[in-house]
Amino acid sequence: MNASRVRTARASLVAALAAGGVLLLAGPASAHVGVQPGTAEKGGYSTINIKVPNEKDDASTVKLELNLDPKHPLASVMPQAVPGWEVKVEKTKLDKPLQMHGKTIEEAVSKVTWTGGKIEPGQFQQFPLSVGQLPTDADELVFKALQTYSDDDVVRWIDPSKPGGHEAEHPAPVLKLVDKAAKPGEKNAADDKGPKAEAASATTEKAAGSEGGSDTTARVLGAAGIVVGVAGVVFGVLAGRRRASA
Repeated sequence: MNASRVRTARASLVAALAAGGVLLLAGPASAHVGVQPGTAEKGGYSTINIKVPNEKDDASTVKLELNLDPKHPLASVMPQAVPGWEVKVEKTKLDKPLQMHGKTIEEAVSKVTWTGGKIEPGQFQQFPLSVGQLPTDADELVFKALQTYSDDDVVRWIDPSKPGGHEAEHPAPVLKLVDKAAKPGEKNAADDKGPKAEAASATTEKAAGSEGGSDTTARVLGAAGIVVGVAGVVFGVLAGRRRASA
């Protein structure tokens, strides 16, 4: 094996080791209690799953306690039965009653607790919840979770998100709330065009049409350049092999 091939092999090995190291470091960081899916529409109802992975090699998860956001109480929180687990729902009297479907709601679910089951090492469990009506005046709902292991260790997933997008050590599960999407046939504000908007749109379309020919020409020339470049690379590789075999 000549010197150039040795250098190439070493470079490939270093790249593979670096990629493997990144994966090893990224694995444990992503294994935390979270909400799936991570987003839901404001003002609606949604079925979410609290995903709980077991992060220990020598103990099982035996309890999950989920505390709901007291700033944004939900009138309806219904857990789905999970085989092997018992669920307890606790409610709290509201300082300010909620109005829902013409009814006055004076108390809301504040805590849901699952016990009696086991999440073995190397496994995870999902705990489904039907929640609603989601608030319209918030961008997220924060759920604080306590994960208890069979060795009596309690991991508190309650840390708020850090500035700059940096993840906390034990981040609290968060459900992001997004604006409701318009249904087919519904009119958005952006669709309500006046005469000026229509004139501007026509001008834009005309300009786009005049630029279409030059854009197509640029794409053809760009594709031709890529083909020439690839041919050059192939030629260089073949020439190098000929010199190496000589």
